[in-house]
Amino acid sequence: MSAAGLIDAHHHLWDLEQRPQAWLEEPGLAPIHRTFTPDDLRATATQEVAGRRLHGTVVVQCIPDVPETEDLLALAAREPLIAAVVGWADLTDPAVGEVLDRLLAWPGGGYLRAVRHLVQGESDPAWLQHPEVERGLAALQQRGLGYDVLIREHQLDQAVRLAERFPGLPQVLDHAGKPDIAGGALGEWESGLRRLAGHPQVVCKVSGLITEADHRSWTTADLRPVWDVLLSAFGPERLMFGSDWPVANLAGGWNRWAATVDELLAGLSADETSAILAGTATAFYRLTRAEETLESR
Repeated sequence: MSAAGLIDAHHHLWDLEQRPQAWLEEPGLAPIHRTFTPDDLRATATQEVAGRRLHGTVVVQCIPDVPETEDLLALAAREPLIAAVVGWADLTDPAVGEVLDRLLAWPGGGYLRAVRHLVQGESDPAWLQHPEVERGLAALQQRGLGYDVLIREHQLDQAVRLAERFPGLPQVLDHAGKPDIAGGALGEWESGLRRLAGHPQVVCKVSGLITEADHRSWTTADLRPVWDVLLSAFGPERLMFGSDWPVANLAGGWNRWAATVDELLAGLSADETSAILAGTATAFYRLTRAEETLESR
């Protein structure tokens, strides 16, 4: 990148008047049960990380709904802050290739860089290995799209098998596989994560960690064991910063998380810091708009 900027590689937006989000009815989510817009993100994301200010983002789908992805793509077309979209398509649909082609041709379709499914909610321990799912994953690969892997730590074996079967599909592990930070039981998570990190096409988002910790009492010390494993397993060049905002508001918010990452980065080189805060996300999601924004400043 030609200048120092910060990429938020994982955040969400929703307009409840336009598209309701049923999952926000769950207990404990009242603080984020409202509309969130790009202007809300600009207003809240003021904390610098290693001297870098937010200048580009990747907005990620929330619900298994193609129209939501269409909304996000259209928003990206008119919103300079958004540099890429992670959307949703039904990977089990025999016509998934046609759906992807339609999304790529949609207004703003050029910002579609990856697809995500809420695998964390699937009870089948081999969901990612279903033949119809693999057919959908192959359709992503054929179109040069990546795959965001949203799982919980007990599903890491699925992610490892996915990486083994699709070495040519760029994959990013969301929220570091959701380790049990609050419970402190990290052994099985670390074992699975290190096996996944052995596949070079897989990178990892340093995101969503504060909501896996105790929402009220977490400290940087609680997160550091996970941070150390991620650095050791993936290396800085395969890690990317993400906020998981506005979900992060449940456990301190964008600025507190950014300040924590700033603290965790202490001791890393300038190149290592640049990779985590911008380089990995820029390469994985092909963020040309983010680069152009920096060059124009």
